[in-house]
Amino acid sequence: MSRSTPTAPGGSRIAAVAGYRPSRVIGNDELAARLGVSGPWIERRVGIRSRHYAQPDESVVDMAASAAGKVLAAAGLTPRDIDLLVLATCSLPSSMPNGAAGVAARLGHPEMAGFDVNAACAGFCYALGVVDGLVRAGTSRRALVIGAEKMTDWVDPDDVDTATVFADGAGAAVVTVSDTPDIHPVVWGSDGDRAGLVTIPDRHGSVTMQGQAVYRWVTTSLAPVALDACRRAGLAPADLKGFVTHQANLRMIEHLAADLGATGAVIGRDIVDSGNTSAASVPLALSRLVGGGELRSGDPVLLLGFGAGLSYAAQVVRSP
Repeated sequence: MSRSTPTAPGGSRIAAVAGYRPSRVIGNDELAARLGVSGPWIERRVGIRSRHYAQPDESVVDMAASAAGKVLAAAGLTPRDIDLLVLATCSLPSSMPNGAAGVAARLGHPEMAGFDVNAACAGFCYALGVVDGLVRAGTSRRALVIGAEKMTDWVDPDDVDTATVFADGAGAAVVTVSDTPDIHPVVWGSDGDRAGLVTIPDRHGSVTMQGQAVYRWVTTSLAPVALDACRRAGLAPADLKGFVTHQANLRMIEHLAADLGATGAVIGRDIVDSGNTSAASVPLALSRLVGGGELRSGDPVLLLGFGAGLSYAAQVVRSP
């Protein structure tokens, strides 16, 4: 069994972030030929040029373990240094056993605590909020937070509304104790009256999405959530150096940034060549900005996840 005697720290921080994208790349033209639309039409509609698909035998757990290995290397840690693993996902083929246990086993440390969080596309931000609280409480000292999805398992390939959007991938962060609260309070909630706007009706079904209604909800309801997250961090939107939202639609992302007034922030636009990877999209987009040098260590970044439920979560973090 894992043994540690953590004490409550002043806060928590993201020590490293990394992403994993499957090797199979699907361009718009490949989809357009089957769906009866054009490649430029897809890009105009959702801002996507290409996306990554997992191989048929590549699972959510496989991708999560790959992202975890990369982020541990970036943090200079081994799996044995980790005492908690939280996996955000909504696309496992079965609800039991949880995916976190499988990832821990793949990493060679099956004794670590682990559980899954299902808040769909808001899942990574939800998981990060939970882990921040556990680290602050002294329950964990070093945790892995992973968002991983194989959405292509749940998409009808002939449905133009979903087949053009969803993709596969995984992103991971190492969260550790910190003398300062570098992960600021999460602002989260849901609009359960609209939960039916994005749904998988049964375990053998495909995801359905009322895209226009979701777009209206996001662009009319979530800017105040983002603003509240800035307030709780003691910052104004203009102080932000980065703004990373769930990668659902490029026009939606740019609309939110303009409404918030994040004038000095680099905007996560990973959707252009990664598609909508649900719970993986926020860490994938953040890792691209960090890895590309567009964010420096300590920069304040606003994360905003939203999706089926309709669930949302936002928090300001300091870039690793």
